[in-house]
Amino acid sequence: MVQKICFVTIGATASFDQLLQAVLSGAFFQALEALKYTHLLLQYGKNGKRFLEELGKINRHGIEISGFDFNTKGLGQEMWSTKAAKDRAEGVVISHAGSGSILDALRIRVPLIVVPNTSLLHNHQVELAEELSKQGYLVHGHLDDLPSALRESEAHRKKLQAWPPNNHGADPSGRGLAGVMDEEMGFYD
Repeated sequence: MVQKICFVTIGATASFDQLLQAVLSGAFFQALEALKYTHLLLQYGKNGKRFLEELGKINRHGIEISGFDFNTKGLGQEMWSTKAAKDRAEGVVISHAGSGSILDALRIRVPLIVVPNTSLLHNHQVELAEELSKQGYLVHGHLDDLPSALRESEAHRKKLQAWPPNNHGADPSGRGLAGVMDEEMGFYD
């Protein structure tokens, strides 16, 4: 059986229980099944394990669920697990709208749904999600309708924009951190 993984990350610094509740809803499991997903992988943070334990009677529609609190090595391996491979169909990453997580997922070039945590003080996440969505890099998801965002991401994978556009042909990793930062900020030789 070919796997198709939906990886959800709520971030490491601020709790985002509302996102966990949204992806553990019956409607979201139904959408996953309709789009042929087989696995839901959660980075649930320090308080989120209780949501998995409380699933109980919710119909999971055959979706396998697993999760972890935090990965000190970063989330690269989990994000890469959504890429198509010999035994996997391309999946999706659903993320809070933190810039680090967004950049990590964009570099891997998988469909990305970004859900801003609107409860944060001095919140920049909505603006970031709106602008990157407008430019075609990701889908701006909303807590009250994640199944629609999941369906939109399926269509979005066909027109996924590359991030960042490499205009100068040089490998920034040969120039260390300064090269990576120049590349991310759009400063080209």
